Amino acid sequence: MTFSSFLRGISSQPLFVLDNDIPLSQYVSIDLSETNTQLHSFNVSSSEDWSVFINDYCNQKQAKVAFGGYNEKRNIYKRSNYFNQQNADTERNIHLGLDLWIAAGTTVYAPLEGVIHSFAINANYGDYGPTLVLKHQVHDVIFYTLYGHLSLDSLADKKVGQPIQQGEPIATLGTAEVNGDYAPHLHFQIIRDMEGYNGDYPGVCNTKNLDKFLQNCPDPNVLLKLS
Repeated sequence: MTFSSFLRGISSQPLFVLDNDIPLSQYVSIDLSETNTQLHSFNVSSSEDWSVFINDYCNQKQAKVAFGGYNEKRNIYKRSNYFNQQNADTERNIHLGLDLWIAAGTTVYAPLEGVIHSFAINANYGDYGPTLVLKHQVHDVIFYTLYGHLSLDSLADKKVGQPIQQGEPIATLGTAEVNGDYAPHLHFQIIRDMEGYNGDYPGVCNTKNLDKFLQNCPDPNVLLKLS
């Protein structure tokens, strides 16, 4: 059994990281890849312009949450030196998590029981900002979930090893001022092996290392079942 198959079998019902009262019909997929020509219509280096674009898209689709981005090649990372855009061979521009675009202040919930593995403020331009990592064990399998672009308050009073119950509120989403300068959203990522990282793990990779990262970070939608 593959790791993705194992994760898919944890629950026959969708798990949730946002308010469970938001029906699946209020989620809409969004394409933020380099091939989407609509992204040429605004300044992709502006978090304000991104917010307008995301909000307009959700309003047009009559949705509350726009989601997507796993294994998606994006141009947005070119704005930041943190992603090495000067070297085509090592440029990190392929997204490894699932983004859920919704307003700042939105509550984030634990999809599964676990404990707090680590947390940090990843303050590089274009990085996660406040970040939380949970450790889970289902049967004899250990894995991790990462939550990026949170509010600063989300990390207050957190302790490594702190037990977390399934469905427990664990954070709120941050504004562009603290979340790496993005339109408000949750970066949700599943990680099999943390490889020694604490409060952080690459959420974007280059083509050279893509296969390795896709093996270690399967599609989060196997848990959320949004589509």
